[in-house]
Amino acid sequence: MKSVVSEKGQVTIPKAVRSKLGLRPGTIVEFEADRGRLIGRKAPQRDVFDELYGTLQMDESVDEFIERIRGR
Repeated sequence: MKSVVSEKGQVTIPKAVRSKLGLRPGTIVEFEADRGRLIGRKAPQRDVFDELYGTLQMDESVDEFIERIRGR
């Protein structure tokens, strides 16, 4: 499959490739140049919960906190 680079440097990824890789509008693609080849990879999805996991510092356990704010 071939595609032409536009004056703005844009390239259309053929539909068959987009479908096979699950590329949808808004998908981030990472590019790399390697020995004269252009390599594009679908970037890993960012999970905000994984990024925040373990960042909350508390002076008490979660169970103590819940009991304090809710009561018994």
